[in-house]
Amino acid sequence: MTELTHPLATVPQDELVARAEADALRPRFHFVSPAGWLNDPNGVSQWNGTYHLFYQYNPEGAFHHRIQWGHATSTDLVTWTDQPVALEPSAGPDADGCWSGVLVNDGGTPTLVYSGRFEDRELPCVAVGSPDLLNWTKDPANPVIAAPPVGVDVTAYRDHCVWREGTKWRQLVGSGIRQRGGTAFLYESADLRRWDYIGPLFIGDASQGDPADTDWTGTMWECVDLFRAGHGSLGSAPSNASPDVLVFSAWNDGDTHHPLYWTGRYAGDSFEPVALHRLDYGGRFFYAPQSFEDESGRRVMFGWMQEGRSDAAMVEAGWSGVMSLPRTVTASEDGTLRFAPVPEIKKLRREHVGLSGLVLGGAPVPMETGVSGQQLDLELDLELAPGALLRLGVLGSNGGSTSDGPAEETVIELRRADDGGNNGTLRLDRTQSSLDPTVDVEDKSGPVPMPGGRVHLRVILDRSAVEIFANGIALTARIYPTLGGENVSLAAEGTAKVLSHDAWTMADIFDGTRSLFP
Repeated sequence: MTELTHPLATVPQDELVARAEADALRPRFHFVSPAGWLNDPNGVSQWNGTYHLFYQYNPEGAFHHRIQWGHATSTDLVTWTDQPVALEPSAGPDADGCWSGVLVNDGGTPTLVYSGRFEDRELPCVAVGSPDLLNWTKDPANPVIAAPPVGVDVTAYRDHCVWREGTKWRQLVGSGIRQRGGTAFLYESADLRRWDYIGPLFIGDASQGDPADTDWTGTMWECVDLFRAGHGSLGSAPSNASPDVLVFSAWNDGDTHHPLYWTGRYAGDSFEPVALHRLDYGGRFFYAPQSFEDESGRRVMFGWMQEGRSDAAMVEAGWSGVMSLPRTVTASEDGTLRFAPVPEIKKLRREHVGLSGLVLGGAPVPMETGVSGQQLDLELDLELAPGALLRLGVLGSNGGSTSDGPAEETVIELRRADDGGNNGTLRLDRTQSSLDPTVDVEDKSGPVPMPGGRVHLRVILDRSAVEIFANGIALTARIYPTLGGENVSLAAEGTAKVLSHDAWTMADIFDGTRSLFP
């Protein structure tokens, strides 16, 4: 059983919050917990007009231990209000932690389905909420599923996707079958309490590829999420323009890898895959995503932006983990997914700088743009000639030990293929982003469609958090500059036309000191 107090929990609560608030690398308009540890988004939803974001939370400090459900609410997906902890461990099946789950509407009653952890195993539990979703009562019959399927050697068993289909509830539990691969077990229920096991929805093949591959499917699937992308709902008549999508996060023996998704068709008791895709080129920096359909019919997704600095640095800073900005999910003409920050984020835009009609080329000498800041929203419309490479530098600093260029700089690169076709590559170069030698600077990149060489690029920068969208393809990451640089520059090899370049500074969403326990 997990000890109630962790050996690292030595910092008083008020000091923990003060440390977190004082950290210059802490994002100011992404959601972060008041202090301590944050990981997976849970129960993301809109209920009677109010958005709810629950999340895995340890208020003791910036380390994973005895996880609770933090809770925040919003009317606009932009500014958030801390609410009391929704779930915390108690004697019984969740004594060691209340792990990831979802919120469903059970005939007007808000109901959480989550993984309770006890004695090194996780099992499905249920809690019902008050009409305002601020108070929760655990079902005395928890766990509502007593064990993983009999006779199956599972690698792990946790996290839930629950939906209503006709007169029945259906549930997926993320898992993996040893010596085979990741899977999601399918169950059915009339009341969310008594569940009949149906079977594996679909089983991956962990023997294909290498764990280092960006599309390796892992030995276990965490945080499974099944939905219809576009018109219609799960189980309804299919549409060629609306694929069913199975999202999961590849996991292996305690290590988080990356989010992936299968497109295909869910029918009956199985999922027939068509193709596997990377969800976000940042890999583990957009992990454990969860989505929901809001009252306007949009599919909105959040992900956990893990840290890329050492455990010791996180503990010293007093906080760990960032929630991504909410992003819309749509299906493209080829059936793959496209992502964009929800439009409401534009409410935070302040000072504006605009450029247009620039033609870059020749030697890749950076051009200052007149834009600066550590909290920015950048939108560029570009046209790249065949073989052209455009570099957008952010958080540049001329201080430090170098004299021939920025001592620190993070660079977003777009390259069009030499053959003049409609394909290209997005890359995030973090090799010079920090003078701290201990932070993660692994290369992040992937293909991007560039019809006619055109690219709409959106870069949202919030101190140590960066979210990039290139023609709807997402790349999310963390960066840790030490010099406080704010410069933004452009450069190109080959010919790159900057049809438009708009930049805004972004406002903070939290004012004053927050409390660990509202």
